[in-house]
Amino acid sequence: MEIGEINTSVGVIKKISTTLSLKDKIDGCKVRWGINRFNYTVPTGIYAVGNPGDKAPVLVTADYKLTFDLLRKELSGLDLWILVIDTKGINVWCAAGKGTFGNYELLKVLNKVKLKELISHNTLILPQLGAPGIAAHVIKKAGFQVVYGPVRAEDIREFLGNGMVKTESMKRVRFDFKDRLVLTPMEFIPDLKYAAPFLPLIFIFNLLIISNKTIGEIVILTLINYIPLFIALVAGSVLVPILLPYVPFRAFSLKGLTLGLIWSFAFYKIYSLFLIPDSILVKIAYICYILFISSYSALQFTGSSTYTSLSGTTKETIASIIWGGLLCVVGTLLLISYKLMMG
Repeated sequence: MEIGEINTSVGVIKKISTTLSLKDKIDGCKVRWGINRFNYTVPTGIYAVGNPGDKAPVLVTADYKLTFDLLRKELSGLDLWILVIDTKGINVWCAAGKGTFGNYELLKVLNKVKLKELISHNTLILPQLGAPGIAAHVIKKAGFQVVYGPVRAEDIREFLGNGMVKTESMKRVRFDFKDRLVLTPMEFIPDLKYAAPFLPLIFIFNLLIISNKTIGEIVILTLINYIPLFIALVAGSVLVPILLPYVPFRAFSLKGLTLGLIWSFAFYKIYSLFLIPDSILVKIAYICYILFISSYSALQFTGSSTYTSLSGTTKETIASIIWGGLLCVVGTLLLISYKLMMG
């Protein structure tokens, strides 16, 4: 990433490449699959692109390296400064909503790098998606003017060449099929933790009701029994994001519940394919688990979406935890009832 240094009035500043290395690309792919996600950051501070002087533009971004890389790869041939603030490894959009892309973090870095001494102007170019976290009047009191740049890094070059004036397309937040598809691996891997606890639960259930099979056979049976719940996870964390505009309801948990209900009806017809006991109690227990997994995993996509607000998501999460917990309790009680009936 670093390709040298540049001497300035405030000291030596690292110069960065605008070309992503093979390692950058591999690490970026790993992060999209949830590998090392929460440690993928760059140090806060200021970086030089090209050979910037005191009149060069200053772009502000998050310390999440995936965001940082998406920005720098669009800056080839330009001379400017990149100011990185501490967002705890969270992208700009989410950090602004969570309060880590905010006034305090920005002012802290401005003082740390002595930006007033480095540049002869007072303009900071912030990403438009960071606007909810920054109060421009607060930054103005510190001597800087805030200008909000385009939504997408790919438009930065045109934005700067246009005198820092955005076109309508630069202001528009798109969240189309490709955008959602790219995010699904990042959501699917973390969502595994919501479905994983049901695997040992099914194993214990099988262990208690089956006496004529070896442990190995019960393990294999458990994995087959688990398939309907895994499909529910796919429905919530993959199909809901992909089909987002077409699944009814505004709340993500209800979108997941909708696909969960569809899968539940299908499951009820073909439950025998998964070697599940022919009992209404067991089948309804599975449906309770299916509805919880599909709904709650779909809810997690709110953090990647431009469709939601922080307050709305908070209310939805609390409600989902309550009724989702009830579904899990009911499902488990039904399995216990089946075991007691068998003796």
